[in-house]
Amino acid sequence: MPGEAPRRGDAFEHDLEVDALRPAFADAGLELVEINWHAPLGEFEGLEMVLLGTSWDYQDHPTEFLVKLEALAGMGITVCNPPKVVRWNTEKTYLRELEERGAHIVPTVWLEDAERSDILAAIEMFGTDRVVVKRQVGAGGLGQYSFTRETLPAVSWRMGRPCMIQPFLPSVVEEGEYTFVFIGSTFSHGVLKRAAEGEYRIQSLYGGREEDYAPEAADLARAEEVVAALPFTDLLYCRVDMARLPTGELAVMEAEAIEPYLYPEQGPGLGERLAQAILARI
Repeated sequence: MPGEAPRRGDAFEHDLEVDALRPAFADAGLELVEINWHAPLGEFEGLEMVLLGTSWDYQDHPTEFLVKLEALAGMGITVCNPPKVVRWNTEKTYLRELEERGAHIVPTVWLEDAERSDILAAIEMFGTDRVVVKRQVGAGGLGQYSFTRETLPAVSWRMGRPCMIQPFLPSVVEEGEYTFVFIGSTFSHGVLKRAAEGEYRIQSLYGGREEDYAPEAADLARAEEVVAALPFTDLLYCRVDMARLPTGELAVMEAEAIEPYLYPEQGPGLGERLAQAILARI
């Protein structure tokens, strides 16, 4: 976020995105102004649109974040994506709804809390030797754990919050995780994200790296199924993150519609596409 110090190790992504968007917006007659979402409402007066981006601490203040977005909308400012979308997308239980609407998701156990016995039970249920435990409200791989039969947590361990347990997918480290960026419902560009040696999390904060990715028709169709399953038709942008199941099919890990990093380096036309989509909304 602008004005924050010290900066996170992945704050360069904010800079890359702003540097890609600002000139394209200017060419379209739009001015891009960076404002910390924690700023007083008065700093937002006169804006036509608030474009959410790299507000990476929202998961630590979900209620405050939603209240601010509702207040901005109440001022007559177009918020993208809208508060109703953010509210729905904040808790990863949205994946259950996507599954009900026809999308393929990674098999998941949903719990209000987890302890050692739950890890063992999930390992048995999935028929795997390794699982990943994630927060139901979280982002960027923070607060995430991975356990195996040989590296179970201590008997006294508890997650301490609503969480989800999924089987570890070897494809994430062997093949990588795939990202599909959509502007509106139209595919913009793809990204292949690979984890650093000895790591399974693909975010740059953990040493992950990104490559250009031109999806095959079958894989793109899977991502488009996810977008079609979203219960909203007024999204300005969405990022679909997917990984390959042992069956060979891609399954959605995240459908990020709040403030996703949109990987401008792999999508050189992102700024122009986003600017034109914004002009159609204001």
